[in-house]
Amino acid sequence: MSCVPARALFHTAPRRVEIRELPAPRPAAGEVLVRTVCSGISGGTERLVYRGEVPADLALDDTIDVLGGTFSYPFAYGYACVGEVAESGQAVFAFHPHQDLFAARADELIPVPGVDPASATLLPLVETALQVTLDAGTGYRDRVIVLGAGVLGLLTGLLLQRAGWRPLMAEPQAWRRAVASSLGVTTAAPEELVKEEVPLVIDASGNPDAPAMALDLLAHEGTLLIASWFGTKPVVLPLGGAFHRRRLIIRSTQVSTVPARLSGTWSRSRRRRETVELLSELPLAQLCTHVFAFGHAAEAFRAVDEGIPGLMHAVLDYDRSAAGDV
Repeated sequence: MSCVPARALFHTAPRRVEIRELPAPRPAAGEVLVRTVCSGISGGTERLVYRGEVPADLALDDTIDVLGGTFSYPFAYGYACVGEVAESGQAVFAFHPHQDLFAARADELIPVPGVDPASATLLPLVETALQVTLDAGTGYRDRVIVLGAGVLGLLTGLLLQRAGWRPLMAEPQAWRRAVASSLGVTTAAPEELVKEEVPLVIDASGNPDAPAMALDLLAHEGTLLIASWFGTKPVVLPLGGAFHRRRLIIRSTQVSTVPARLSGTWSRSRRRRETVELLSELPLAQLCTHVFAFGHAAEAFRAVDEGIPGLMHAVLDYDRSAAGDV
């Protein structure tokens, strides 16, 4: 049993985070102690949370027990910790806020043997991209446009290729297009897109102006699949004009559930197993571009917020923090 206090990251106001000391974790029956090696910062959801662009009365996450409460300050948030079980040394992933030492139910931990810890922090985004791909359905050699070449957009593009689609990644930033191209995904600047009339457009940009642009790219009866979460940012959609005549479909995709239409072949447990296998198959190390010591988490969140050039996925390293490194 640990007698060492834990340190956890708290959001205390818009664009303000701090590390606070918590009482030493005491595992209950069925729980184990986990020492965090690293944790990942989501460039989509966590950036919105950092900016305070989420409703204060919204539940942190109804599907993750440890994320109780709402987005009312102060609160701990995060869901991508990779660490070791203290007693056994087993490498595990946990849906848990950024914290260096915590107790967790053993049956809720996900073993990630042989996976680079930084890469393993991308498990939630890989699973989300897999769900987006499942929601996209079949499209043998059909063109699909993915708006946004962030981590989620890139992972979705890679999985769509595996599923038989021909993804075209639309991204305004040249350096992100270069990353996508290096991974074998065809890219274009948004202004280069012509009226493609594709059957499917997936928005993973986080830009509230993107869905309106997407509608112009769809073929008759085409589908706009929205993977972005916009938080409190308003989204304006042009639903007049020829929208009804073209019989366009607007649909959301979300990882917290598996759609009923897939229930015959897919379940959350199967999706999770497939996700863990993908951790070793996808080029995740190329996306983990920036590593910060846990003690410098405020710097890491500022970098994510500003979207500094070259930053794809930011990782907090707890070993560096213990050593006093940056």
